[in-house]
Amino acid sequence: MDSSRNTISMHDADNVVVALRDLRAGQELADISVVLRDDVRRGHKIASADVAKGETVLRYGQIIGVASTDILAGEHVHTHNLAMGDHVHDYAFASEVPDFELVEKPREFSGFHRDDGKVGTRNYIGIITSVNCSGSVARFIAEAAERSDWLRQMDHVDGVVPIVHGSGCGMSSEDEGYQTLFRTLTGYARHPNFAGILLVGLGCEVMQIPDLVGAGRMRAKDAFRYMTIQQTGGTRRTVEKGVAILRELAEAANEARRKPAPLSHLSVGLQCGGSDSYSGITANPALGYASDLLVRHGGTSILSETSEVYGAEHLLTRRAVSAEVGQKLIDRIAWWEDYTARNGGEMNNNPSPGNKRGGLTTILEKSLGAVAKGGTAPLSGVYRFAEPITQNGFVFMDSPGYDPCSVTGQIASGANLIAFTTGRGSVSGFKPSPGIKLATNTEMYERMAEDMDLNCGDIISEGVSIEEKGREIFELMIRVASGEETKSETLGFGGAEFVPWQIGAVM
Repeated sequence: MDSSRNTISMHDADNVVVALRDLRAGQELADISVVLRDDVRRGHKIASADVAKGETVLRYGQIIGVASTDILAGEHVHTHNLAMGDHVHDYAFASEVPDFELVEKPREFSGFHRDDGKVGTRNYIGIITSVNCSGSVARFIAEAAERSDWLRQMDHVDGVVPIVHGSGCGMSSEDEGYQTLFRTLTGYARHPNFAGILLVGLGCEVMQIPDLVGAGRMRAKDAFRYMTIQQTGGTRRTVEKGVAILRELAEAANEARRKPAPLSHLSVGLQCGGSDSYSGITANPALGYASDLLVRHGGTSILSETSEVYGAEHLLTRRAVSAEVGQKLIDRIAWWEDYTARNGGEMNNNPSPGNKRGGLTTILEKSLGAVAKGGTAPLSGVYRFAEPITQNGFVFMDSPGYDPCSVTGQIASGANLIAFTTGRGSVSGFKPSPGIKLATNTEMYERMAEDMDLNCGDIISEGVSIEEKGREIFELMIRVASGEETKSETLGFGGAEFVPWQIGAVM
């Protein structure tokens, strides 16, 4: 695009444009032949035509809300004059399924091949806890191992990751919350980025170790061990035994070497957090282009954050491969409407304050930009939180919009790489899966370059095309999957972002 422009319109039908720089009242906007009536910050919306109270406001050619008062051309459009309003969509299930052919010679990455046929992008040892009560002991074991000389000699082991959380007891053993946590822990225990797993419980918790193990062997015997603190004899003995087990697991893991693998073994979780109004203009559509490339090469991309596709779900149901797949998504939307209502919330509680400062106003607007991460590929499946993803292609996994929780579900479902767009500047990491950070605007990228892996703001500041940036993201995905370290890995992130979705009563 022309970097000298002051505003950008996303669709011919739109009656708002987005400011590309801070603008002052009285300034003539030659782009849209309008004189600006208010000061408007970069990323915020400006009415390009008069909009009467009650009329719909359009961005991306889609409804993002209704005018809560009369809006004149040139006025700032935001929370003071734009409301959610009612929205009803025609889901038109499977009516616009695109033709999407795979490439003849798919690309490869270099990964760790596991006995179950999966391929990891990293080679960690994991300590998974069944309950919060074993969390400190799991950390003690990891800290003791990392102080040891033997672990430092394991050149092909990426480290030890304690997976601790705040649940596992004080809950029903038969409700949705239990099943969700059960899937999450099982998914991490079987994740290909872990070469070996030590499962640690207290002994008296609701989430019993025998139940987790008895549901089916989580992985090969020589790569999976378990114990409880009460049966082992307390903290000191458990730490001693745990360190000895980790050494055995690490010695076996250190024999692994990266080998070529087709991209059909690469599963990428698509995320956005700390979004701004540029997210739907730069990084998200560029990531969507990269997602399409991955799917064409046989890989899997996972869109999530159900509360952040609300209002844009009709764009996904139209390209669902069947009415059944489309209906699964709508069923999850209906669940969320009930879930938020019975907990005293509403779907429009999101965008967050930071999102609004960045120019986003309603969840409808945020969702339309967020869905762009999913590209244009057919929607081939819809999954529950942390449910194993069993098919390749573009899929959807139900989750909250809270990023650490959503990524936790994606990794439990099998994502061995995370691609994360951000406009405000999110800092986080997601062990055992590396996370690529994609900046939506050049200003934030330059301010937080030590945390951001790639700038997508140059789509606006330098006129780089969406396609070019998408190919750049795709190539970065392959390099990171093959071992290149991300900024969040260099900084040591990933030890605090395991956040299972806690549903139901805490008793």
